[in-house]
Amino acid sequence: MMKNLSLLLAFTLALSSCSIQTKGQDGKPGKAGTSAAQIKEEKMVSGFNQKLADSLGADQYGMKPYIIVMLTTGSAKIEDKTKMGELMKGHMQNIGKLAKEGKVVIAGPFSGKNQREYRGMFIFNTKSKEEAEQWVKTDPAVAAGVFGYEIFPWYGSAALPLYLKYHDEIAKENP
Repeated sequence: MMKNLSLLLAFTLALSSCSIQTKGQDGKPGKAGTSAAQIKEEKMVSGFNQKLADSLGADQYGMKPYIIVMLTTGSAKIEDKTKMGELMKGHMQNIGKLAKEGKVVIAGPFSGKNQREYRGMFIFNTKSKEEAEQWVKTDPAVAAGVFGYEIFPWYGSAALPLYLKYHDEIAKENP
């Protein structure tokens, strides 16, 4: 029994002292290699997914350019509540359409007044100011002058569009 235990201990020590070596040159040993376990551990620690990064257009930092459009109080003063209701319904439908098309990744109002008269914000999934302006002009409330807008380039996480797929799972109602 003691002999078997000693043999097992010696075998375990021998295995644990082994290392993977790359092929050397001129009779010299190569550099220590990386084991499959080490590669798997590094992947788990970093969590990097090249396929996902490529599909989202991410750069080496996991980021990409977007366009932010800040909606401002427009010049139109619409007193007719029915007309304003129709425009806001069209505004919301347009946001939904742009989101389904993958053009807008964030849209929403500001919850209070501010010095710049910002009313809401879009983050568009493009780096082109011209393209973002074309998209914002499809909004009936913008077209009617209820909202004006300002356009800014922005650099943010390329994973931003992924949050939209979860929104439907947490929203009981849509406005």
